[in-house]
Amino acid sequence: MKNAVINARIESELKVDVEHILKNLGLSATQAINMFYQQIKLQRGIPFEIKMPNEETQQVIEES
Repeated sequence: MKNAVINARIESELKVDVEHILKNLGLSATQAINMFYQQIKLQRGIPFEIKMPNEETQQVIEES
């Protein structure tokens, strides 16, 4: 039985954009979050590479 609740704050535009993509995939945000958590459990870590941005990318991030 699923009964745990997660509360998270994200940017409104990001939420709208991602929910549109998920809808096209036939998924809800809840289903996507469950899939993400399952992958973290299976891979025993974040299921994609995370690395520091290079100087150029960091400058663009700071300027935007």
